[in-house]
Amino acid sequence: MVILVTGASGHIGANLVRALLKKGQKVRALVHHERRALEGLDIETIDGDICEPESLIRAVEGAEAVYHLAGNISLMMDEWPLVRNINVTGTQNVIDACIKWKVKRLIYFSSIHAIQPAPEDKIINESCALVDSPKCPPYDRSKAAGERLVRQAVSQGLDAIIINPTGVLGPYDYQPSHFGLALVAIANGKMPALISGGFNWVDVRDVAEGAITAAEHAPAGTEYLLSGHYVSVHDIGKMVGEITRVSVPGFITPMWLARTVAPLVTAYNRLTGRRQYFTSVSLRALRETRPVSHEKATRELGYQPRPFKETLVDTLQWFAENGQVKI
Repeated sequence: MVILVTGASGHIGANLVRALLKKGQKVRALVHHERRALEGLDIETIDGDICEPESLIRAVEGAEAVYHLAGNISLMMDEWPLVRNINVTGTQNVIDACIKWKVKRLIYFSSIHAIQPAPEDKIINESCALVDSPKCPPYDRSKAAGERLVRQAVSQGLDAIIINPTGVLGPYDYQPSHFGLALVAIANGKMPALISGGFNWVDVRDVAEGAITAAEHAPAGTEYLLSGHYVSVHDIGKMVGEITRVSVPGFITPMWLARTVAPLVTAYNRLTGRRQYFTSVSLRALRETRPVSHEKATRELGYQPRPFKETLVDTLQWFAENGQVKI
């Protein structure tokens, strides 16, 4: 059986491909530009772009299952046209190709950011509504829109399921991811201050395994929130210091101050071409403290996220092995 993975060279994709190979699956990867995460793997690669339906249709032909991960993760408030084209129109292109070739199952990777924060007395789970306000960050809106397209296709007969990971950490983070970049900065003593707030973090390997189990057993139309553990940025900084023996910042920037400075930092980074990890959008996410439940995935899939400290150690070890930090 051929399994197609879009976004295979991304963080989750790199781990998913490796997990599928361990299970003896024949993997085909749709590759846009980046290939480092796939070098040396016994897989088929096809050059293509989810925004180009013709190349996508060639990639889907003959595949029995499609894991759709390709997308743009934006931390900006002014990138709606970009994320709409990739995360919404691109997802529709994937759906159309799956319908054309009668793919047996589509596994769509959405995000915790597609789900509206629950009221203060509620736990965030799969029953929460999708975001819909134009005031929400473009990335959040785009993933919610992608989910709606998948749900509509399911109602019309497509066999598809939806996976919603929280903040992902772990090995094979080649690009690296936005928070992976922040971890590298902390571990190298280049983060001048930490920020108050935190997030729910999950190991990328647990996400990959959870998605595979769901793909094998879940009924069509099922959605699973794959969460992990809430950890503050301050506590992550302390743990990074313990693991790397690097002095981490003692000053914790209050959220109000970080939000005030963020637009200036964003403007400077755009002028200098630096990648960004703390923006007004990411700070908004770090203010969310409500519990995120994985009870449904645990009950139906046996999903159990590993301890956060194990994830952090393995992540930093991988960065060390690739010459980005020292341990």
